[in-house]
Amino acid sequence: MGMVALKWMRANLLLALTLIAVIIGVFFGSVLRKAEPTENVIKAIGLPGDILVRLLKLLVLPLIVSSLITGLTSLDTKSCGKLGARALVYYFTTSCIAVIIGIIVVVAIRPGRPKYLKIHDIDLDERSDSANPLDSLIGILRNLFPSNLVQACFQQAKSSSEVKNVTKLVPINDTVKSAFCRWENASETDFCISKNVTETNRTEDYKNGINVLGILVFTIPFGVLLSRMGERGRVMVEFFRILSELTMELVNITMWYSPLGIMSLICAKVLDMESLSEIVPILGLYMLTVVMGLLIHLAILMTIYYASTRKNPLTFFEGILQAWLTAFATASSSATLPVTIRCLEENLGIDKRVTRFILPIGATVNMDGTALYEAVATIFIGQLRGLPMGFTKIVTISLTATLGSIGAASIPSAGIVTLVLVLTAVGFPIDDVSLLMAVDWFLDRCRTSINVVGDSYGAGIVYHLSQKELEALDKEEAELELEAGKGDDVIHPGKAEIEDAKVVENVDKKEGANCEIEDAKVVENVDKKEGANCESGV
Repeated sequence: MGMVALKWMRANLLLALTLIAVIIGVFFGSVLRKAEPTENVIKAIGLPGDILVRLLKLLVLPLIVSSLITGLTSLDTKSCGKLGARALVYYFTTSCIAVIIGIIVVVAIRPGRPKYLKIHDIDLDERSDSANPLDSLIGILRNLFPSNLVQACFQQAKSSSEVKNVTKLVPINDTVKSAFCRWENASETDFCISKNVTETNRTEDYKNGINVLGILVFTIPFGVLLSRMGERGRVMVEFFRILSELTMELVNITMWYSPLGIMSLICAKVLDMESLSEIVPILGLYMLTVVMGLLIHLAILMTIYYASTRKNPLTFFEGILQAWLTAFATASSSATLPVTIRCLEENLGIDKRVTRFILPIGATVNMDGTALYEAVATIFIGQLRGLPMGFTKIVTISLTATLGSIGAASIPSAGIVTLVLVLTAVGFPIDDVSLLMAVDWFLDRCRTSINVVGDSYGAGIVYHLSQKELEALDKEEAELELEAGKGDDVIHPGKAEIEDAKVVENVDKKEGANCEIEDAKVVENVDKKEGANCESGV
């Protein structure tokens, strides 16, 4: 038993350190609360955690750009035709459904309660959200299409309007004016009346923060067009692939620092809470919300599979059960990929041309569970902080969670990194991410298993809808093999004749050489005999 525990610790050292850091942070925070530390002391305790947050912010931009472009360049839609198009439609549709489910569930259950947090540290600018749908739409459109890509890396467009009630002099009608026009020394103001008027002043400005929407909108067509350039864009594709790998190495290094940062953040957060007894039920309700949303999405995936194939989705799920358990154990779509391919090909009989095209791409760009999780977690943090959820926030969360999940790396805890991206896009504080990391070890496994199941159902649907195309490809391959076989039958006799001619030539050469050698020996012997006879005669 001890050896098993030791092996588990070695294989999951980072997870174990994170759990230990959470426990230590809660313990020291609870003990230090009795001393009633000052705000400066709390900030000093939270400094390592603040460094972790800054490192995550630093890596967000290169990670999302490189991962998204790398994933999109792996989509060879031009050569795969309908197969790739169906996969793309499925990926985008299920990701949108996942985000919508997440938003509905978290808004309905409201797991966040602002009672236990101090609200005095919230920036007033973050709490203001325009209630004018026109301003919201203008702001979203301006952010979707930035005029300066460099500026989009650190500033967002902001559209706002201010409504004021002012008193103005309004001219009276011409009839009344003509009646009093005979007054001496009458001025223009004598023919006006005071009236309360509502004025709207609309301003277009910028605020600090990464314009994630604009960067994503630029990156997606960039990656798609780059994938169509073929050999001409090979150098650029390799550049972004290397950049993605380097960024992921930096993320891995940062994750090894994360236990210290998490311990610091949780300790400081516990000290900053008004009521410690409420955090456990709130996190429990948050976990329940995420799991409920994932289960609803799983049911919808099964419904989509049945509607598309008219086959039993439970039987299909039974065939991928091993892949689902592997995903839950490893919390990595990439690590589960070989198991998923084997389950689909051997247990369910899906064509390997489909599995080996759909699944690697799905492990990179199809993250339904991650998209749902990001939507729930973002709104949950907003509820904790008492931040309003206006039209702009909901739309931005939906777009960013959907597009951000495409570039999410298929590694453990990648959802936390992309969650920072979504929080930055909507202007929410990311300090509360430490609270979510206390339970992320479990939720990460839940959402990863849904990611793998979504990829598997997608492969099954694409295989069912693409059977005609696959049969046509089989016929073409058979015809090519037949033509190649006929060509070999024509060519082989010629080859045989050439080889026979070479053999005959070699034999002739050898025989000729042997004859010459024998003739030379005979002549030599005759000469020797004649010489001997001459000597004896003398």
